[in-house]
Amino acid sequence: MSYQRGSLKKLRRKEGETWVLRFRVLSAEGKMVENILPVGLVRDFPKDKDAWREVDRLGLGVRINDAPAPGRASFAFLAEHYLKADFGSDAVRPKSVNTIPIVEHYVRDYLVKRFGGQIAEHIKPLEIQKWLKSLNEANGLAWTTVAKIRGLMLRIYKIGILHEHVSKNPVLHVETRSKSNYRAIIITPAQTVAILKSLPSPLHYTLVLTCAATALRSSEILALRWSDVLWGEGRIRISKRWAKGEDGETKTDASDGYVPLHPVLAGHLRAWLKQTLHAKETDFVFPSMRTEGRTPLCSSVFVADYLRPAAKKAGVHIEDGQRFGLHNLRHSLSNWLVNKAKVEPKTVQGILRHSKIQTTLDLYTQEDSDETRAAQGEFLSAVGMSTTVN
Repeated sequence: MSYQRGSLKKLRRKEGETWVLRFRVLSAEGKMVENILPVGLVRDFPKDKDAWREVDRLGLGVRINDAPAPGRASFAFLAEHYLKADFGSDAVRPKSVNTIPIVEHYVRDYLVKRFGGQIAEHIKPLEIQKWLKSLNEANGLAWTTVAKIRGLMLRIYKIGILHEHVSKNPVLHVETRSKSNYRAIIITPAQTVAILKSLPSPLHYTLVLTCAATALRSSEILALRWSDVLWGEGRIRISKRWAKGEDGETKTDASDGYVPLHPVLAGHLRAWLKQTLHAKETDFVFPSMRTEGRTPLCSSVFVADYLRPAAKKAGVHIEDGQRFGLHNLRHSLSNWLVNKAKVEPKTVQGILRHSKIQTTLDLYTQEDSDETRAAQGEFLSAVGMSTTVN
């Protein structure tokens, strides 16, 4: 079909007289039929030239020539449209720079690779479910990853419906499992002390101590400047994270906030402030010596060269290929506060800045064998079994 400009028409609608753009589309039966897109209210654009300017601003001229006929969009078109519509500047929920490449990988390397050539509305729920199951059984993907891929496919169709490229969402009827088998390595306070003793550099020592005491995410602690340390208020401001070589937004809205700064931790930070060559308010608290403080230190290099060896020396069992890094200090603090210190879970949630307390309890706090044995002992005492049988 040749390029079309369309034509404007006024229609009476509930919200008032409205400009619409009329254009032709190819129906599923192969016939040319009229379709319309809303432009704006006549009271806002009284003259047709005003309405045409709005057509150009909204990019409707491009849309009516690029979009396939309703019900004929391929899944590949739908997926690429999603990546533009849901990740652009007009997105209702902007994505972080860390999230975008991961989503693009799942969309293009899994979803488009499998369904790209099919008409989106012809894909059946059972077909999707069998494929998702095969990703776990044949490809070895964790169910949590499979669930993320399902969620992305669900979202692709949702955006497609919003922009009138499809009329139904087959993923609504698809089920997956989402339970993770991942169990974070938890280290004890004694092991933390041993790790600290193995880190002679005051930079590395202070970094690990701060991370262990605040449960900051790796990207958050790397983004810290000295201006974020509010000495007089006894807290540290968290408003950004370091990602892809620059400052980015925090992981969630709940992450944007403060963590406590106890006088003991403040003392160690002040001691480091006196030693560092980068002590200006705008300098990184934990700078990279290789870049002369222009960037923070590299987390992955630090973990591989210093933290993992120190942890193994402290008696932490880490198998080859098993995940271990600064994030384990976050898990460990949560676990200790809930199970050992008996701190209220709501308080721990505030320290970790989780939006949901279930995340704190389910993912960041593991069952404690000492506590469960003690609880079992209390029951046995209650039923009169207070002595040990040899």
